[in-house]
Amino acid sequence: MLEPDAAIAALHEAMPDEALMRAFADGDSRAFDVLYGRNEGALYRFVRRLLGARFSAEADEVFQETWFRIVAARESFVPQGARWRTWAFTIAHNLAMDRLRTSGREVANAASHGDDDADGAAHGLGRVRRPGRGNDAAHPPAEDVAFWRAAGRRLLHCLDELPDDQRAAFLLHNDEGLPVEAIAQAQQVNFETVRSRLRYGLKKLRVCMARYLQVMEPGA
Repeated sequence: MLEPDAAIAALHEAMPDEALMRAFADGDSRAFDVLYGRNEGALYRFVRRLLGARFSAEADEVFQETWFRIVAARESFVPQGARWRTWAFTIAHNLAMDRLRTSGREVANAASHGDDDADGAAHGLGRVRRPGRGNDAAHPPAEDVAFWRAAGRRLLHCLDELPDDQRAAFLLHNDEGLPVEAIAQAQQVNFETVRSRLRYGLKKLRVCMARYLQVMEPGA
């Protein structure tokens, strides 16, 4: 039989985020500890990447403000069909975008004319794999490790070059797995606008990452 504290901890770990938030609103501080521990990494990574390298020093402040808002809203939180994660990332998105605007970094992001193929937004850059030169996945060759590190640095640079709305949509969709409908809610735009942001953002990333993608394509 589990000790009382262990039983409570196990109960909390089994609860979805929405239930943890409601428990926290009812005065259960341990529920908040679990909620924070479960989501802090993803929220911080999202804020840092959305702000980009130029404003990375402000990521801590935006991240903390996100959690202040979450705590302040504990009694008024109502899922209304949306997941807690979508709600929390909406708060983080809005705060980070406000910081970018007040910092003068907002880029005019009118939809461009051209390719109308909306299906491209569904395909992330990480889905093409570079053929390995060895069979031991636990011990990849040093040149492969160096390649992936360089590719990762390049991707962060390419993301930083995207217009803010496109970068936010890409991160929410590809890093955090939010569906297009949830991103539309977070960005307060319609479904098609999000699809356009994903499509054009992906096209720009593919151009920026061309040198690495050519190596990763099968047969390269």
